[in-house]
Amino acid sequence: MPAVRNVQLAWTLILPTKQVTYTPLPLAGEGPGGEGPGEAGLRSVGGVLYPAPMPPTAHLRLSDLRGTSRLAIEATLGVTSLVETMHHNIARVPGVLGAPTEKRTRGITGLVYRSIRGVTRLVGGGIDAALRLLPSPGDPAAGASSAEREAVLAALNGVLGDHLAASANPLAIPMRLRRDGEPTGKILLLAHGLCLNDRQWRRNGHDHGAALAADAGFTPVYLHYNSGFHISTNGRALAGLLEDLLRSWPVPVDELVILAHSMGGLVSRNACHHAQAAGHGWPRHLRKIVFLGTPHHGSPLERGGNWVDFLLGASPYTAALARLGKIRSAGITDLRHGNLLNESLERRDRFVRAPENSPPPAVPLPEGVQCYAVAASIATQPSVLKDRLLGDGLVPVSSALGQHADPGRTLPIPESQQWIGYGMNHFDLLERREVYERICGWVTDTP
Repeated sequence: MPAVRNVQLAWTLILPTKQVTYTPLPLAGEGPGGEGPGEAGLRSVGGVLYPAPMPPTAHLRLSDLRGTSRLAIEATLGVTSLVETMHHNIARVPGVLGAPTEKRTRGITGLVYRSIRGVTRLVGGGIDAALRLLPSPGDPAAGASSAEREAVLAALNGVLGDHLAASANPLAIPMRLRRDGEPTGKILLLAHGLCLNDRQWRRNGHDHGAALAADAGFTPVYLHYNSGFHISTNGRALAGLLEDLLRSWPVPVDELVILAHSMGGLVSRNACHHAQAAGHGWPRHLRKIVFLGTPHHGSPLERGGNWVDFLLGASPYTAALARLGKIRSAGITDLRHGNLLNESLERRDRFVRAPENSPPPAVPLPEGVQCYAVAASIATQPSVLKDRLLGDGLVPVSSALGQHADPGRTLPIPESQQWIGYGMNHFDLLERREVYERICGWVTDTP
């Protein structure tokens, strides 16, 4: 009877305690009496391998109900406060551009708003207490999380992730790494972008990680993180997690390559920055980083959102509505100018519009690492105007290539290590054949 082999590792990093857990998953072998789990995805019965029944998937868990109910209560309280502030400002009959206030109403009107908040908190506390009393089945009983559930959680964390974590909401995503396949000396770390997750590297049947495992012998390791945190928060956590990963890797590591999409590229750059400052050993194994649509110098969509905040706050009649824009996460606001260092925001409100001539501190590319950049443009042929204003729909071509109007802030990525894909959008970078061929050529090229 062959012994059960541990062929996959699951790692979880829980912020902010940075507790790292390691879980071996037995995926191969044979149970007593000639029946049991065989090769991954198969089951042995009398020495014959049959497809194993897939574990049930869950679209909703009890913790999701608790987390959603908390968000609903918080939203009700927030809307009540917003309406009360608008009520108070309008009742004052100020000038259109007069100074807004955050004061609450008084008298009977104030009593009504206080009553709404009191009842809402009471109902919310009762719902949460009732859900806590229900039995909480373990993950096996609850079923594996479905791809649809994971996609919703990733999107929610991208928008509200910092708030979810600060309020201890069970919907908050912990950082973790998922290894796919047997360990080799060639590690490929894949870092996803804003509002995405580790499963979404697979699109329309293609996964860059799986393809590079088959074509170039890499072991894919997929990063999953809460993209609502500051980029620097996720970068620091990733740096520590990679240090633990390489220290525990079961075979000697020859090389580490990072393939990063969108925000994942900024998180990876910040991880290198923190690792160097902390004296970590894993950067010595890092050979290459390939950036896919990474907004090195920010995204105009977030800058546009910042302008909307500014315009709404200019009048007391609309100032309360500016709060709606301020629910967006720290991760999103970091994309305004590609901010990698949280220290640059410590002395000011991250929602306050900063002058365009005061960009965040520059962070250099990691020393001794070959860096490559792929940009996309929805234009079918080179167009200065479309590349600059539209790019791939989210990130301008110049930002994805690390180019900046200030030569001192342009990232030193050689033109031979840059590529622009025309007629594709931000998410096409995850599945287009020509993009993969460029990636494969770069990571397998020996300088």
